[in-house]
Amino acid sequence: MLHAALPTLPNSSDSSGRTSFAGQLLIASPQMREPFDHAVILVAQHSRDGALGIVINHPVGWQPIAGLLAAFGADATGVTDSIRVFRGGPVGPGTGFVVHSTDYRGAETLDIDGRVALSSAAGALRDIGLGRGPGKKLVAFGYAGWAPSQLDGELAIGAWTTVAEDLALVFDDDRSQVWTDAMARQKTEHR
Repeated sequence: MLHAALPTLPNSSDSSGRTSFAGQLLIASPQMREPFDHAVILVAQHSRDGALGIVINHPVGWQPIAGLLAAFGADATGVTDSIRVFRGGPVGPGTGFVVHSTDYRGAETLDIDGRVALSSAAGALRDIGLGRGPGKKLVAFGYAGWAPSQLDGELAIGAWTTVAEDLALVFDDDRSQVWTDAMARQKTEHR
């Protein structure tokens, strides 16, 4: 069964002074293996309660939008076209998301940083299929999740590096080049 609701973390303030990585891209170290081999993850939420992100460079294929909507139990009337689907992470593989530009807003949309947002899949997919969805979009099933302080620990030991979110990396670059392009930008940013 596919799920359409966004998992959420409480929006508590972090009094430790740590920086939130929401809106940043995490780049897997070259030594990282499955399920994060050469992964680039858009961090959607990060607080002292944990973190949630979507892998943006592991496509799994094209799917008819009407078929995806039917799997959610949503109305697919008038919906045509197919869309590329990504493996968003190992957690909740039946949970669907649309990472998208902020020119679109649905009832369950999470604005990540004013440039990129995250919506549950069913409503956003229907709007995409009817031609009234976001200009830029990436459909993913599953997500990457971290317990409190887990992501911070993984960053500290070098499992991940970060780079500022770049719309070209999120939506436009050749998906087979996203990890390489992100690594090159990371080296430029951290000189």
